[in-house]
Amino acid sequence: MELSLYNTMSRGKERFVPVDPAGQRVGLYVCGPTVYDFAHIGNARPVVVFDVLYRLLKRLYPSVTYVRNITDVDDKIIAAADESGEPIDAITARTADAFHADMAALNALPPNVEPRATQHIPEMIALIASLVERGHAYEADGHVLFHVPSMSDYGRLSRLDRREVIEGARVEIAGYKKDPADFVLWKPSTDDQPGWDSPWGRGRPGWHIECSAMSGRYLGETFDIHGGGQDLIFPHHENEIAQSRCAHGPETFAKYWMHNGYLMVEGEKMSKSLGNFHTVHDLLDEFPGEVLRLVLLQTHYRQPLNWTAEGVRQARDTLDRFYTALRRTDDIDAAPADLPRPVLDALCDDLNTPLAISHLHEIAGALNKAEDRGEKAARKGELLAAGEVLGLLQAEPEAWFKWQPAAADTLDAAEIERLIEERAAARKAKDFATSDRIRDDFKDKGILLEDGPDGTTWRRA
Repeated sequence: MELSLYNTMSRGKERFVPVDPAGQRVGLYVCGPTVYDFAHIGNARPVVVFDVLYRLLKRLYPSVTYVRNITDVDDKIIAAADESGEPIDAITARTADAFHADMAALNALPPNVEPRATQHIPEMIALIASLVERGHAYEADGHVLFHVPSMSDYGRLSRLDRREVIEGARVEIAGYKKDPADFVLWKPSTDDQPGWDSPWGRGRPGWHIECSAMSGRYLGETFDIHGGGQDLIFPHHENEIAQSRCAHGPETFAKYWMHNGYLMVEGEKMSKSLGNFHTVHDLLDEFPGEVLRLVLLQTHYRQPLNWTAEGVRQARDTLDRFYTALRRTDDIDAAPADLPRPVLDALCDDLNTPLAISHLHEIAGALNKAEDRGEKAARKGELLAAGEVLGLLQAEPEAWFKWQPAAADTLDAAEIERLIEERAAARKAKDFATSDRIRDDFKDKGILLEDGPDGTTWRRA
């Protein structure tokens, strides 16, 4: 099966050919979180997108190494500690744990390797020293900076001109720089800031050098795919390229660059000042994780995504339909199934998740129409296989329909079952007024009853 991916470097779709000469091993690196606060829904988009890519690659290749880092030394973390008084180690440990729990709730698989920046300082120092030795970096006023003019083709990924590079560099315009676009590889630390001994004095790494060092440590100087959000193209990924290629050679580092699009909320940029800032942690109190995941996958990963309340509601309805199809065949074991070819074709065409999801609708429809047990078992197997590669349909149907928000003021499962039995007794006694009252009370509390030949089932609306 041929896999095609859009390469940001070439601005076009390319046939994926692994770096490994035997075509058996694939390396994937994705920029992970800076752990100083809860992840917001925009942070979750690359996690979910590249989780689908990871699941797909594992189906296509015998060996896949997925590396996603944790940045646990950063000025934002230092600022959070200064503001709260909480020790930095406590902030990073607590926030990393929250990130792991939130992403697991979105059915994101853990990466094979999750390196932390603070555990790879020697690799960063060695990489910086190599850049200094090769004339691509210099020490000035306690800092070590990468000298951008030393790389003739700097800017290939972002395709920015020199003026845009300087304006968008997000780095301090300081007098000790040889060029305004030069960026920090190492910076001095005060006594109350995290710091490590180095040839340039006690200090800490700049942001960009971290990913260059950690990707090289676990995937080698040249690997297959580097991913992240569109906002990382410049300066982060551009500077990673500069550091790695100037240290190891012009044709080294990542072969394919993939970036997901921006996320907006109700048509506006997400921000705390607008009151539309949604953390995954808070959203999971209101919705099952699969609902959030489906919203993130219903738009092609390279396109902007508009997060709306209506979109979340529609995603819940969609998953209710899929789980209803599975619930109706609870008494039938799914037949073992390969990933349906239309779903595989869609994902191999630059991770076209909207098209893949449309095929899930077709499979669920076929399952609903199936008449004999053999056909139902086959269609059920296909639906589960298609759901698995997308990270969907991972719950038991009964558990899905009985999920409720954390703060919901409603009946628990035992009380619901007791009232269903009371209603059944009322119907048997032809006390339809009591039966209807119980049904209406359930409806008012967001609980829907479904009467069938095998009895009454229920689900939360």
